[in-house]
Amino acid sequence: MAETKSFNIIAEAGIHARPATLLVQAASKFVSDVTLSYQGKEVNLKSIMGVMSLGVGHGADVTIKANGADEKEALEVITKVMVDEGLAK
Repeated sequence: MAETKSFNIIAEAGIHARPATLLVQAASKFVSDVTLSYQGKEVNLKSIMGVMSLGVGHGADVTIKANGADEKEALEVITKVMVDEGLAK
């Protein structure tokens, strides 16, 4: 059963290069498949090009889904990155 969590992006610049890199690095530590969904598109959160291609801006609603052996832990770490970086509450 996949773990899913939704976020509202509060950072003025949205998910730009630096936080995107941190999210990709966090997701890449896990075995689970981790995806980021925005406006009907879903990309691999382990791919910087995928994340940047979404162009997630301020006020956007995104969903992160982790599916695999360490999905719960993956979502906890990614949530921490989102909050610590001021991307989401």
